[in-house]
Amino acid sequence: MRSAAAVKKLFERFEADKPEPKTELNFTNPFTLTVAVALSAQTTDVAVNKATAPLFRIADTPQTMLDLGEERLMQMISSIGLYRNKAKNVMEMCRILLSRFDGQVPLNRADLLSLPGVGNKTASVVLNELDIEPAIAVDTHVFRVSHRLGIVDAAANTPDKVEAELMQVIPRKWLTRAHHWLILHGRYTCVARNPKCVACIVEDLCPKIGVG
Repeated sequence: MRSAAAVKKLFERFEADKPEPKTELNFTNPFTLTVAVALSAQTTDVAVNKATAPLFRIADTPQTMLDLGEERLMQMISSIGLYRNKAKNVMEMCRILLSRFDGQVPLNRADLLSLPGVGNKTASVVLNELDIEPAIAVDTHVFRVSHRLGIVDAAANTPDKVEAELMQVIPRKWLTRAHHWLILHGRYTCVARNPKCVACIVEDLCPKIGVG
């Protein structure tokens, strides 16, 4: 794990480049955010946005989603991986939201995790994006970048371990935005194969762990 001073330099650079990073998933309210994040598992944000643009125009609440019906929902998200299982989870999520939470998405981790299709990563994204709870959802991009930059130890070999170390080492003032910086950096610059080091804003600070 890098020193606090080294981590500070990294995130000062990220902040200067993108002061207010945001998720690339399109949403209009906590419900559509939760659905979009749940649909994004093993799928790109671009693919999710393409499917949800027409979907959210006609179904942006638990009740209107239920009114749509599972078969129609499957048709509308059929371009997304695992769409059948995701459609079932969304429908069951809507039923639970209406029966237990008055049709509102509960904005606490324990209740979010009780919803079908919502795991720790999805809950972290929702809570962080809505400024409820600073959290870092560790996907493949965050995992890769955190190791390449040496922010976390090599022994942090699971998403949960990476998240725990990131939450420990990143100063609190950057925690809400850190997830976005790391994921965007991994998505567009520090890619899995042939990372674009020449275009990297932290190239001079990077130990390039595992590169080359």
